[in-house]
Amino acid sequence: MRLFKQLVGVFAVLGVIIGALAIFAFDVIKIDWIVFMEIQPSFGTQEQPRAVPARSIPVEGAAYIPGAGAPVNPVPADEVSLSRGGQLFATHCQMCHGDAGLGNGPVSAFLVKKKPADLSTESVQSKNDGSLFLVISNGVNNPNNTLFPEVEFSGQCPPLNENFTVRERWDIVNFVRTLKAAGQ
Repeated sequence: MRLFKQLVGVFAVLGVIIGALAIFAFDVIKIDWIVFMEIQPSFGTQEQPRAVPARSIPVEGAAYIPGAGAPVNPVPADEVSLSRGGQLFATHCQMCHGDAGLGNGPVSAFLVKKKPADLSTESVQSKNDGSLFLVISNGVNNPNNTLFPEVEFSGQCPPLNENFTVRERWDIVNFVRTLKAAGQ
């Protein structure tokens, strides 16, 4: 019985010592467990997203077909679309293009080489809705805009296709059409 008590005491002390070492070594000794999130195709921080798989179609349906020209606006410019487009414009575009789309937003003062486009000008307003949609989707003056050479605006706009759904991009196009009257 005495031997049993001594063994329990020794194991208890060893358990406390191992527990203390485990606590202090927690952030020192790393055991890398393989999880399924690590072995799937993905992209890391500051890395470009992977290309869309060939022959895949977004959940919302195809936004446009590359090489088929500018798409046709399927969203009517009603009160709901203009209101929603105005909210999205105020949140995502107004900082560069300004309240009335004149290219005089608060960020434009810091853009020395490429100023934001004045969206109320005739050169912008004369473009069809599909061209404006492609500019919102693919950006302007970036290397990825080689598929749509017909879309030419002054300035540089990042591609926003990952920020907006297809419907939201058409709502912004409908709102940009109202800036012609406001700017002129």
